Amino acid sequence: MRVCSCLGRAGGGRMKATPEGAVAGTFGQRMMRLVPYFGRPRWLWLAVVLTTIVGSASEAAVPRLLNFLVTKFGQPAFPLWIVPCLVIGLFAFRGLAGFMAQMALTRIANNGIFRLRSEMFQKLQSARMQLFSLQSASTLANTVVYEVQTGSNQLVYALLSLTKDGLTVVFLLAMLFYRNWQLTLIVLFLFPAVSVVMKTLSKRLYRITQASQTATDELAYVVEENILAHRTIRLHGAQASQSERFRGFSDRLRRLAMKSSTASSAMTPLTQMLGAAALSAVVTIALWQSQSVGSKVGDFIEFVTGMLMLLAPIKHLADLANPITRGLAAVERGLKLIDETQSEPSGGTVLQRAQGRLQFDAVSLHYAADAALALDHVSLNIEPGEIVAFVGPSGAGKTSLMNLLPRFILPSEGKIIVDNIPTENWDIQSLRSQFAMVSQDVVMLNDSVAANVALGQTLDRERVEHCLEAANLSQHVASLPQGMDTLVGHNAVQFSGGQRQRLAIARALYKDAPILILDEATSALDNESERLVQEALQRLMTGRTTLIVAHRISTIEHADRIIVMSSGRIVEQGPHAELVRQQGLYSRLHRLGFGEHSAAPVTQEAV
Repeated sequence: MRVCSCLGRAGGGRMKATPEGAVAGTFGQRMMRLVPYFGRPRWLWLAVVLTTIVGSASEAAVPRLLNFLVTKFGQPAFPLWIVPCLVIGLFAFRGLAGFMAQMALTRIANNGIFRLRSEMFQKLQSARMQLFSLQSASTLANTVVYEVQTGSNQLVYALLSLTKDGLTVVFLLAMLFYRNWQLTLIVLFLFPAVSVVMKTLSKRLYRITQASQTATDELAYVVEENILAHRTIRLHGAQASQSERFRGFSDRLRRLAMKSSTASSAMTPLTQMLGAAALSAVVTIALWQSQSVGSKVGDFIEFVTGMLMLLAPIKHLADLANPITRGLAAVERGLKLIDETQSEPSGGTVLQRAQGRLQFDAVSLHYAADAALALDHVSLNIEPGEIVAFVGPSGAGKTSLMNLLPRFILPSEGKIIVDNIPTENWDIQSLRSQFAMVSQDVVMLNDSVAANVALGQTLDRERVEHCLEAANLSQHVASLPQGMDTLVGHNAVQFSGGQRQRLAIARALYKDAPILILDEATSALDNESERLVQEALQRLMTGRTTLIVAHRISTIEHADRIIVMSSGRIVEQGPHAELVRQQGLYSRLHRLGFGEHSAAPVTQEAV
């Protein structure tokens, strides 16, 4: 069955970027939003904090070590072998602490990504159907798979660097303040200037990142369209226009990337210039003090070394604005999907197996407030086991009526009732378990034949074999390299159209639902394929309430009842012979030749 795509292609099928200012809260509040995913286990975070503190403290110990070595060098009692031992020991200690922090944070990041991605996928599994019309498959896949992965990694490792380099700055400043507090005050004036630079450029980076996300979605959507429609594009010679379209979106993404790189790259030279100004002032004053006061060489070396070592973490801190901004924007996009995606409404009624009685009570449907009615006060009763066919011109509302039954779309007015229970009162999973569908557009997963037949249910190989035989497909499956364990490929591309239809019939047989929907199931098949499919359908329809949507009238002329629809309304209904005698719409459709050729029409005797 074709799920109506009218709901969202007007919007181009692309996720819109979060508008500026849409993400509420301060940086700290936004980071706290990630705690449920990345805040566990706490003992790993404790390990990260402790090893980071140790590593940062050992960084600040380097100037002190140099002071010690310079002061002791040349003294008779000073053993030279202690120099490599102290230096190697200090750097080995730093390296071990850094390795432990990195491994702990890697585990935190991957566990957090797993939790976040799992929740996003679960949200997609229960989302209202409108989501898949409003956003393209490429956008949703990009958000779930790539945005979360890259964003989380960027953010987590940037936070590690922020913590490590921030603590290194604190320890170095403490050492400098202890050694010479007057000179250290000059260094402190550097930080307000750096924070202003980072805040200004970070805001610009965030805006550019959001625009880049939208541009990436647009580019991915163009690629998706061209892959899916590659035959149509080549048939109409549209490669040049599509290439130009691709270049337009790609060029926009390129320009945004350049803007992002400009804003990010500007931070480093600006902060280095500020650092150089502070360093030059400190060194000048320190040299003046050593000449006038007579400072020790070791103390001077310790202070200048500490000052020089400050430049590297300050530069790193300045460079963090880009990954933090981009990472947070990417992860927030995933969080937005979780927060704003509404789950399908569900009632509480659960039935093991329905009888198959269906009622449409004054059902109306429109896809947009200003759109014409797709269904206009349709009322219809269908008894258990009845075979009812729906015919009419394209756009008459036949498929929309079918989509209402399993609540793929919701009515604007009226009620749909299954076994005297309104569908909104049914548990959504229990309701859908009552329906099996075979449509013109067969969808198969890239899994084994058996897994596709038993989709959503426990796999019973003997039962699968029986269903394949009933669907006239057992011989073909037996000829495959691994039989029913053979992977079918992307949407079963190694199967012909008729074979895919019969595979869908085997799936419906395996489900054994009391209500069967056939939506133009034989409209695109050749004679032999249609004959095999019709034979399988006759077996499938036995003992089930069956709803048939078809353009070939001869395939449904022996149904118990034929419903003729036009412009969203039921205009005629009754058996085939009676409708032909009425000389109405059905009779005109019949005379137009819709049923001149058909193989093995479905008959009441067959069921």
